[in-house]
Amino acid sequence: MRQISAIPLRVLTLCLIALPALTAGAADTGSGTARGLPADLTAPFLVVVPRTSAEAERIAHATRPAEQFDAPEQFESNPAGAATVRVRDDADAFSLSSANMPFERELNFKVGNGLFRKLWVSSPSSTKASDGLGPLYNARSCQRCHLKDGRGHPPEGPEDSRVSMFLRLSVPAAGTEMSKIEAILLSIGAEIPRTRPDPVYGGQLQDFAVSGHAAEGRMEISYENIDVTLTDGEIVRLRNPSYRVGDLAYGPLHEDVMLSPRVAPPMIGLGLIEAIPAAAILANADPEDADGNGISGKPQIVWSFEHARPMLGRFGWKAGAPSIREQSASAFAGDIGISNPIFEAPAGDCTSRQERCVSGPHGDDDARGQEIDIEGLDLVTFYSRNLGVPARRDISDPEVLRGKETFYETGCTACHWPKFVTNRLEGQPEQSFQLIWPYTDLLLHDMGPGLADDRPEGRANGREWRTPPLWGVGLTERVNGHSNFLHDGRARSLLEAILWHGGEAEAARDRVISMPKPERDALLRFLESL
Repeated sequence: MRQISAIPLRVLTLCLIALPALTAGAADTGSGTARGLPADLTAPFLVVVPRTSAEAERIAHATRPAEQFDAPEQFESNPAGAATVRVRDDADAFSLSSANMPFERELNFKVGNGLFRKLWVSSPSSTKASDGLGPLYNARSCQRCHLKDGRGHPPEGPEDSRVSMFLRLSVPAAGTEMSKIEAILLSIGAEIPRTRPDPVYGGQLQDFAVSGHAAEGRMEISYENIDVTLTDGEIVRLRNPSYRVGDLAYGPLHEDVMLSPRVAPPMIGLGLIEAIPAAAILANADPEDADGNGISGKPQIVWSFEHARPMLGRFGWKAGAPSIREQSASAFAGDIGISNPIFEAPAGDCTSRQERCVSGPHGDDDARGQEIDIEGLDLVTFYSRNLGVPARRDISDPEVLRGKETFYETGCTACHWPKFVTNRLEGQPEQSFQLIWPYTDLLLHDMGPGLADDRPEGRANGREWRTPPLWGVGLTERVNGHSNFLHDGRARSLLEAILWHGGEAEAARDRVISMPKPERDALLRFLESL
């Protein structure tokens, strides 16, 4: 294969606009009904431009897996298509707006950034536009969790902040009575393990509180070392975490409580993930492993509280949120205690057994109605939708190309699917019809007992996780000053993250353990180039 030089973004845009397309509705219907799922899992808030059937072949050509590895693929340097941003050599590498954003939309991005970084204060306050924090919370701003719009990390000592990681809480649902939402999801074939929030502490442990209130408790982590010996004799020491809650302020947790640690994921490329056609995601689903390759990814189906309908889950470690706007609204309510148009309770995640929290002063008593109003939520959503993905580095390096081939040969692409073409969208030029390289299938996969949190969420059981996108992983240390990966940050390097893979990924992991060191080093170099 001949060397392909970098192609200007405007040329990439023109190439993709020239692609004809397949009807999104028809494709969604075909993939959905084939698996007993609802015919239409598309996002109703996206204005999708109808495509022609002739486009299917051209999209299939653009997204087919690589077959030759002696040179980069066309457009590979631009993982976010025309939205790809330049690579910065500082910690702001994840904080640029989509490169193809029209100038007149930049102000919305900057105002949204201001709201994302805004420090909320407790009520009552003279700053009416900023009050409503808590009373119980995990952080005072979105940016405090998503540090530099990047990846959170577990605390590395008693003095280290816990604001970029928290514990989700739930208990098994008692009895046979089910909620209306559960009944609807079950009726469409979206089988779900039924759970409820902890009756006292709610859906997540909140380890901060405003003055006059007590924080719920403190997450405590201990580690056990596990040594893995690679074929060449190198020993990699993994750390296996255990979690408990100390200093409980409102009585004991439920005896059957399930704890799930979560670090804040990076924010880049979310709008492009949202713009991937549901049909393209469902096309990779194989819940019964019909092809016998040992990979049985299944789509997450969740209830949209905003649109009152089942939708395809895309965001969060178990794909528990269907849209950026709903994910943002949920984080405002659960992480900061800020009511909003989707989750209106002014006390956030407080339960009826936390009476002082529920009855205390809140910031929803002014003209805004909720503590953040529709306009504010829309601006934060716009900002989150348009955080750009940096360009690839070193894509022509022979070791990177060899590592890419190893990535394919090892079977990593069975879950980390390389490419998609996004929907044509009205009103969203940044995400419309782009060839993107997120390296994820956005499906749920069994990752084995080592990574299990034993806590179901939606259709995901206690061993299943959504395949996370890999774009930007090589810039994690530059942006966040650490190299912690996986849902709880236990892995301190990309190699440790690979070695924690089990379940459906066990065979791929074992190939990495047994491969010669130069081949393994090349694989890591490829990942660092993403």
